[in-house]
Amino acid sequence: MPKKRSGGGLTTTQQAAKFLGVAALSGVVLAGIALPAAGALGLAAKGTVDGFDEIPANLKTPPLSQRTKILDSKGGLIATVYSRDRTVVPLTSISPYMQNAIIAIEDARFYEHGAVDLKGILRALNRNVQAGGTAEGASTLTQQYVKNVFVEEAGDDPAKVAEATQQTLGRKVQELKYAIQVEEELGKRKILENYLNITFFGQQAYGVEAASQRYFSKSAKDLKLEEAALLAGIVQSPSRYDPINDTEEATKRRNTVLQRMADIGKISQEQADKAKDTPIKLKVKRPQNGCITAVSGAGFFCDYVSKIVKSDPAFGKTAKDRAKLWATGGLTIKTTLDPRSQAASNEAAVSRVNKDDKVADAVVQVQPGTGRILAMAQSRPYGLDPSKHQTMLNLSVDHAMGGSYAGFQVGSTFKPITAAAALEKGISPAQSFDTPSSITLPADAFRTCEGAPADNKAWSVENETESEKGMFDMTSALGKSINTYFAKLEQKTGLCETLTMAKKVGYERGDNKPLLQIPTTTLGSQESTPLAMASVYATFANRGTYCSPIALLSVTKPDGKPIDVPKSQCNRAMSEHTADTINQMLKGVVEDGTGTQAGLSDRDNAGKTGTTDERKNVWFVGYTPNLSTAVWVGSDGARQNQMTNIVIGGQYYDKVCGGCLPGPIWKTAMTGALSSSETPSFNPVDVPRAKEKEDKDKNKDRDKKKPGDNKPGGDDNPFPGISIPPDILGGNNGHGRGQNDGGTNGP
Repeated sequence: MPKKRSGGGLTTTQQAAKFLGVAALSGVVLAGIALPAAGALGLAAKGTVDGFDEIPANLKTPPLSQRTKILDSKGGLIATVYSRDRTVVPLTSISPYMQNAIIAIEDARFYEHGAVDLKGILRALNRNVQAGGTAEGASTLTQQYVKNVFVEEAGDDPAKVAEATQQTLGRKVQELKYAIQVEEELGKRKILENYLNITFFGQQAYGVEAASQRYFSKSAKDLKLEEAALLAGIVQSPSRYDPINDTEEATKRRNTVLQRMADIGKISQEQADKAKDTPIKLKVKRPQNGCITAVSGAGFFCDYVSKIVKSDPAFGKTAKDRAKLWATGGLTIKTTLDPRSQAASNEAAVSRVNKDDKVADAVVQVQPGTGRILAMAQSRPYGLDPSKHQTMLNLSVDHAMGGSYAGFQVGSTFKPITAAAALEKGISPAQSFDTPSSITLPADAFRTCEGAPADNKAWSVENETESEKGMFDMTSALGKSINTYFAKLEQKTGLCETLTMAKKVGYERGDNKPLLQIPTTTLGSQESTPLAMASVYATFANRGTYCSPIALLSVTKPDGKPIDVPKSQCNRAMSEHTADTINQMLKGVVEDGTGTQAGLSDRDNAGKTGTTDERKNVWFVGYTPNLSTAVWVGSDGARQNQMTNIVIGGQYYDKVCGGCLPGPIWKTAMTGALSSSETPSFNPVDVPRAKEKEDKDKNKDRDKKKPGDNKPGGDDNPFPGISIPPDILGGNNGHGRGQNDGGTNGP
């Protein structure tokens, strides 16, 4: 949108051209167009403009770009987004002072002439001839409105804006034609209303309501006389008469408007003089635009919402249609974001990882049974200023929706998926394997879904420590995150069956590619996202039914008409009994396994830690029956940092693990989100155990570890008053080989 209306600041050549244009247009008007005071207006030379009887729909109801409001699930405002800061209001919501002021200074005979002011043209022509240039224009409000519609439609495309504002005779005649038809079809008051809503008032404010809010922090219906005159004066040249940057020029222009209002009898001279003596008093409200203004760190969720609107066919058949809908705005988008959950997740995300650390974190919460995304937060703030450690990279989602290129290896958080596939195949939780600390499985031990060998080389798998060996059943192997056990369990279950279960529970790669058929999958070698992992574990919480994640509850257009939003698709992924069994086994992880630091004491909860090779990614994904949360910590840049001997959030860690950093973050997020919530329980089920393992547990001495191993600060116990079994803090307990050599897999 040009910041200066045509007619201001023209060169001598441009003035001469405009003078000739006015003269030529006047000749056309006088020769070819009848201009009665009221009624239909005709064109004598019918062939001059084709399709005279057709008027573009956008001239009747222009597609004015407006603010889009993004709301949380309770109706609270998350952010306001717009390409044009505009709020369309009816004429009844615009101060009469404002209506009279704009007419007085722009088109004093608005209610007296037709679409074209013949007297005005003749008067302007006479004055321009006397002045030897362009001393006065002759465009009516209707003509200006028509031009503004085409400029608005051009958006920010310089070529289209130039076309919409070109000063050719043909363009002038076309605008004149449309102005005639607009007058007949809309009427004066509707034209005035549309004009006041479309016009640019400077300072990024489009339309009188936005302008009133920008300069005076009040609604247009409450504008005083001197305020209305100020705004009306800005229109001719928003940059020249900007009251924020040049109060003196703005005051002169305002007083010109006031005097004009008095001259045509809209106000008395006494009113005009009093208003002229009133100093300009601004109460500027700076524009708050975009997801960077989102509350409670919800900028990334806000950005995710925008990408849904721009990508989902529900909002337009083509990308161009969807982009236009978003740019036009005026939408009211009610989302799934829960304000309490978001506040808790945002607090958790910044509680143990600083924005300027070498690594970052992401926290996502999903509601089991509905797929609703309740929270999305991370340690780095949303924005474009790297000096403030801001980023636009959404660490919670896949690449197509603004996430990293590939996502992140998930480590041992994948193991419950393998366990679910095994249970569905009929393998008992009591299934035990005598597992050494390292094993090598032959190349033909795993088959793809097509029956071919998954690899042509043997696969070597290691546990975190050499002491992690012996007889384990499914429950103890999950609790202690035994890699060699799950390599054998995947072999017994079948690679294809494991991958099939992964797809059913919503496990997806972060690069949006199909899952690879590689054995290391069971150890989390294939990159995924925190949102996908929260949805996977929500399936367990929902007793085996997967619901695809959703972010939108409703979307309404400016006219109040709803748009059907994408719905969550819920499908059974496993039997209720299988899910109940997984829940019981994962309860052990937070009770006496690798996730004890994350466990909640006031309600049923379950979860799983994950640590990848070289500790480049650490996870904790856990849930209650009514909330699933995934926490990831790792590198968000091109360089993947190994999290050993590192300071994160001001705390030193000799070895970062899933239980000792993401776990406590998870606990903070869950505690805050679930405060005052119901405390439902998991469905109780008996989980068979291997007798040999039960006997061994009774007499087993805890594995010995060096002081400080896997603990922050290197102390024997970094959490005074809390007893921490030395074997719960694991890390790099596997060196998988496959597509992502070293797939990973610690606790």
